[in-house]
Amino acid sequence: MLPSSLSKTRLSRRLLLLGGSSIPVTAHAQSAKKPAPAAAHRPPAHPVRKPAEMLPVGSPAQTPIGPLESEAKFAVIIDHTSGATLLDKDADIAQPPSSMTKLMTAYLVYEQLKAGKLTLNQELPVSERAWRMGGSKMFVALNTSVRVEDLIRGMIVQSGNDACIVLAEGIAGSEEGFVERMNVKAKQFALTNTNFRNCTGWPDPDHHMTVRDIATVAQHLISDFPEYYKYDSEKSFKYNGIDQENRNSLVQKGIADGLKTGHTEVGGYGLVASSERAGRRVIVVVNGLQSMRARAEEGERLLEWAFREFENVNLFSAGDVIEQAPVWLGSSAAVPLVGGRDLVLTMPRNWQQKAKVAVDYDSPIPAPITRGTKLGVLTVRGDGVPEMDVPLLAGADVERLGLPRRAMALMSHYLLGA
Repeated sequence: MLPSSLSKTRLSRRLLLLGGSSIPVTAHAQSAKKPAPAAAHRPPAHPVRKPAEMLPVGSPAQTPIGPLESEAKFAVIIDHTSGATLLDKDADIAQPPSSMTKLMTAYLVYEQLKAGKLTLNQELPVSERAWRMGGSKMFVALNTSVRVEDLIRGMIVQSGNDACIVLAEGIAGSEEGFVERMNVKAKQFALTNTNFRNCTGWPDPDHHMTVRDIATVAQHLISDFPEYYKYDSEKSFKYNGIDQENRNSLVQKGIADGLKTGHTEVGGYGLVASSERAGRRVIVVVNGLQSMRARAEEGERLLEWAFREFENVNLFSAGDVIEQAPVWLGSSAAVPLVGGRDLVLTMPRNWQQKAKVAVDYDSPIPAPITRGTKLGVLTVRGDGVPEMDVPLLAGADVERLGLPRRAMALMSHYLLGA
């Protein structure tokens, strides 16, 4: 416990170079107060021009650099590395996800593969239910068996509903049992407004997702199973003598490396696409468009916009020392404060100076201190900058002084003010 006469010290404002980027940092050694909400986003200096043929639907999408018209009824853009939302148009409203449902089906299949409960060369039987399944098909034959890898390609590239049923029955015994697993996984992913009724996206009034939930599943697929994500970039697949092209036109054009398209009469045309450029990956989800052409054009436009208008700034790496915090009655005079992980911030290009980074902690910090203990918080705020709070951890152990040295330190403090 600190003596009541020991006052808190406020450190002066200074500029730190974090990850090679000059961002103003305010460090103050006292208990942090809750920061004020970020100011309203300013309109872009150069408003985005919309193509003459584009017909906006409803209110514009919201972005950190101002509103943006979109032909999609629902849309979201996520930076895969930082998790920042770059665009939001009714992203949390549930609607029919159509074949974009198959992303969750694929995730559960990949889980089985990674766990060794399924192999790519394993063959699964085709039931009459799978054979009779309507909609898009890979055209599996009744009473035959199909390799798992072929079924994956049939599901991803050809969007085969029949392939999904074969996989679901082979893994869980029935589509119903498989759908139960899908809903359990949805809860694990904290999907806010998702309910699965089937593994294909077949129309059902109780089957729904939000575009943000779709983007979340896409993030997990890309991060958790990079070895299987390769199937998403295949431009065609031939099975049973029938060659079908990937329905994702952005994959066909080499603009994206995945993930899925979808369409129902009620929900319209949808797309979830992802692309990586210069080490930065973006995920775009749109739904509720009026045609395949509109889906392709809007998906491409928004993907290009996200790469053009935003950049990732590396604030610091996992082991970087953010601050040297004074220690009270410790074997060391200071303890390094570290973030414990890489911190990447997505922001509009050339807006680094708008970001304000503050470091808050109680000072001096009483010993003993254990490495990894949370000692403070780093906050990021600014106009157009995604708000972020990052715990600051002790970067080293600091033992408490023995009784004789503690007594000397206290005497020095009271008598000399040291």
